[in-house]
Amino acid sequence: MSKTAKKLANLLVTRKLPDAVEARAARDYRAQLNPQDKNYTAEDLAELSQGMDGLLIASTNRMTADAIEGLAKGVRIVATFSVGIEHIDLKAAKARAIVVTNTPDVLTDATADQTMLLLLAAARRAWEGTAMVREGRWLGWSPIQLMGVHPGGKRLGILGMGRIGQAVARRARPFGMEIHYHNRKRLPKDQEQGAIFHQTAEDLLKVSDFLSFHCPLTPETKKFLNAERIKLLPQGAIVVNTARGGVIDDEALIAALKSRRLAAAGLDVFEGEPKLNPGYLKLDNAFLTPHQGSGTVETRNAMGFRALDNLDAFFAGKAPPDRVA
Repeated sequence: MSKTAKKLANLLVTRKLPDAVEARAARDYRAQLNPQDKNYTAEDLAELSQGMDGLLIASTNRMTADAIEGLAKGVRIVATFSVGIEHIDLKAAKARAIVVTNTPDVLTDATADQTMLLLLAAARRAWEGTAMVREGRWLGWSPIQLMGVHPGGKRLGILGMGRIGQAVARRARPFGMEIHYHNRKRLPKDQEQGAIFHQTAEDLLKVSDFLSFHCPLTPETKKFLNAERIKLLPQGAIVVNTARGGVIDDEALIAALKSRRLAAAGLDVFEGEPKLNPGYLKLDNAFLTPHQGSGTVETRNAMGFRALDNLDAFFAGKAPPDRVA
């Protein structure tokens, strides 16, 4: 990064980030940090962006058209600490000539690991077992206690076979799972690694003993897994979601879990999070984690460094490598 860029670039960091990321931001920018980790509103951002050249935001910062319009005129770039960009109105950013970047690639392995954790925990009734031990209800081993589902020989349906979907497939194969997938485009044979492609998502559902979501949230995928599509899944199927909460119709999934039409679910993301549908909390066959798919020190540092790499490039007069608008 050039000395000129260091001198001129004022950076607003909108959430508390890992120490190593904040240290680099403070070293290379006149960075205004958020040590209290306040989740800034649009009104806060309008005020705090005064005098700023760029923003380093997170997915919790809802950059609507109004929020972007309210930013100080000097803001030229918004780097998001996330792969997803649905929290940013890209059209509004383009209208303001504000560059937008994200942090792809670096979340892949951590999110795939979280997917397997959810898959196995849901299949093996981990929440029920943990609660039994912690609440003092475990009376000792029994031949029929907490019998779950063995993943070996089962069909794993992956909806969205991008980087994360492929990483999940690589992890699932050693468990003896047969990989099926639907994607907007079929993968080249060498990338499929024996996975079976389905032309439609509905065809994929019919063979998915386990269904794992790895697709973006779009108008087409919003509430994709509704009551009608749940009927297409095999009896006793297990649903896993580390993508976006909005791809699932919560009421439909809760009803299917409650009736045991579906055996279990492992969920890391929720519509309206952190205020998830309270119906999930009453289910013993829902294994729930708090959007921690990328939650490792290594991954969160890499996300921050990737965001800063994009800012460095921009303020050095170069094309940011991860520009999305």
